[in-house]
Amino acid sequence: MRSIIVAYSKIEDARKIRNILRKSGLEVVGVCTTGAQVLGLAGRLEDPVVVCGYRLNDMIFLDLAEELPPGSQILLVTSPNKVGDDALPENVVFLGTPLKPSELVQTLTVMTGDYQPRRKTKRPERRTKEEQENIDRAKALLMERNHMTEPEAHHYLQRCAMDSGTKIAETAEMILLLAGPV
Repeated sequence: MRSIIVAYSKIEDARKIRNILRKSGLEVVGVCTTGAQVLGLAGRLEDPVVVCGYRLNDMIFLDLAEELPPGSQILLVTSPNKVGDDALPENVVFLGTPLKPSELVQTLTVMTGDYQPRRKTKRPERRTKEEQENIDRAKALLMERNHMTEPEAHHYLQRCAMDSGTKIAETAEMILLLAGPV
């Protein structure tokens, strides 16, 4: 996981951002008010992410972006009016204000590599033997009466099930009921 540095010209703003990040489980290694402080700290870290505003006490974000070690990134949080339509350097990601804390945390989570997609724990239900037999019989009926191949019949069952919001086994049962005795 990459280190996070928070840098704003006002120390109070930097501390507020740091507190939001810490409450969300992200670790902040430093709070700075000048670009020189950021560069000194970034030089000791491996590929840090710097969260900063448009202007620090001694430079603007563009100067900082040029001076940061390779592999470092900046998350620029400022008004869209200040950035305008200018192209940003490759190592700068922009978030416009006003900003929701959740947007900030989500963006930093992805940037730092702390993102772990959640996996579904629910497994699909198994079909009973009777349900599978009904599906097979319905496919055979469709293949015989409508001259479909097996994949076409299966696809037709799937599409009808999706369109009606039912399970494929229920759709097969309905087809068999509508067809009458075979």
